Amino acid sequence: MEQVFVTGHRNPDTDSIVSAMSYAGLRNALGERGYTAARLGHLNDESKRILERFGFEPPVYVKDMRTQVLDLDYDTPPALSAGLTVGRGWNILRNDATITAIPVTNEDGSLFGMLSSGDVADYDMQTIEDPMVREVPLFNLLSILEGRVLNEAGSCVDTISGEVVMAVPKGAEQQLFPHENYIAVCGDQPEVIRWALESNIHCLILCEAELSPELRALETRTCIISTPFTAYRAARLIFQSIPIARICQSTNLVTFHLTDYLDDVREVVSKTRYRCYPILDESDKVVGTLSRYHLLKPRRKKVVLVDHNEAAQSVPGLDQVELLGIIDHHRLADIQSGNPIFFRNEIVGSTTTIVAEMYQEKGLMPSKKMAGLMCAAIISDTVIFKSPTSTPRDRAIAERLARIAGLDLDELGQFIFAASLGAGKTARDLMYTDFKDFHIAGHYLGVSQITCVDSVSMLARKEEFLAEMEKAQAEKGYNFMILMLTDVLLEGTQIIFLGNADDIAQAFGVEPKDGTLFLPGVMSRKKQVIPMLSALWG
Repeated sequence: MEQVFVTGHRNPDTDSIVSAMSYAGLRNALGERGYTAARLGHLNDESKRILERFGFEPPVYVKDMRTQVLDLDYDTPPALSAGLTVGRGWNILRNDATITAIPVTNEDGSLFGMLSSGDVADYDMQTIEDPMVREVPLFNLLSILEGRVLNEAGSCVDTISGEVVMAVPKGAEQQLFPHENYIAVCGDQPEVIRWALESNIHCLILCEAELSPELRALETRTCIISTPFTAYRAARLIFQSIPIARICQSTNLVTFHLTDYLDDVREVVSKTRYRCYPILDESDKVVGTLSRYHLLKPRRKKVVLVDHNEAAQSVPGLDQVELLGIIDHHRLADIQSGNPIFFRNEIVGSTTTIVAEMYQEKGLMPSKKMAGLMCAAIISDTVIFKSPTSTPRDRAIAERLARIAGLDLDELGQFIFAASLGAGKTARDLMYTDFKDFHIAGHYLGVSQITCVDSVSMLARKEEFLAEMEKAQAEKGYNFMILMLTDVLLEGTQIIFLGNADDIAQAFGVEPKDGTLFLPGVMSRKKQVIPMLSALWG
């Protein structure tokens, strides 16, 4: 079954991680076994602690969804050993017109070269001018000729070398073998056979003929081989007995790996003129071949998005995927699809709440572990139901999940928020724990949110945060940078910002002091901060 990735947004929070995991689990439980939960960034400390508490491994990390070589329906022709005969390779090329070239491999499966029908044709033409074969393994020669060794001298030979010659008419024997370096091909010609054996040529090929007892008794160093083929065919087949390693292309090979992106592959292919290219896996073993026509209609990755519907927050390469659905609780943004998709967007405080309701609708009760994980995600995203985004539906679903998991909501909330996020962490790590980009009416802003129980100690690190915010502003060109220190106990948010102070004052009705201000009752980035700026900037 084809794989479908379920992924939340970049810099994922607990709701993003858990909604992906729980939705993938739901689809798989319903019989669609190809769903895989994914994440687009590193887990924050809160998510790690929650996953460890309920015994779950993190989702797979995906950094890019651009189409790769592994997404193509590439060819998988046989990969031939470098020691195999040219004849065997030619038979494969001749019998399957769809194969333009065959990968040739070393003993460990790594690439040695590529054999094409052009390589065979070039070699065949060369044998007309140079009828010499050198150190052909006897195994190869016997195989290609369907032959057998007739004498003891032949049993002691491992390789055959020499100039391939056809026996001439009777009476010209004296000119046949001026030296030993020959491979002679003849039929039932006793005088020629005798002269060859007495001359101790390297090899004698008997075609459709038997060796008489008298000739068999002659002392000779010649290897005698019998074959059922005609003399002409045997002579041509001798040249096809050499290993394909000697004629295949083995230098300046252009190769691709399964993980290479199609954009890069197209660029390389456009600059070269090979009919096909070998494909290697992560261990550099040959897995197939790629031709130009494979690039025309690639198979796109299938993706479901959860907890976001904004391109800037989604996976790189989203424009190259087949988008199957979106499940979210944020404002509608800018993601588009080429075909109709499943879309579910509801006014709740957590995407996991929506997924939990989908479990109910399908008549599937989550396991005790999964129920606990989903309950924790709802508590996290609603800030123990204190966020203005929280709804009665969030609380009702969380209470039901807590009963399934045997949890106490208050205890779970303390577990999630009691640990100090700042202990032992740099300002940069803290700032990017939950960071999102927004484009609003020509303004480009980055907004970070740190949920904590001691915003005063966090505010004491203001200069560290400002230094990191200035770096980010310089690197990415933000018009505004906002850091939200959301305090669960104070039920409000300390704001640290870079940007026009008048805009901040107009948006929130509070005069900032030294680049900071406190917003009582503000707990939500999406419902209380972004909407205010959107209203200000139109």
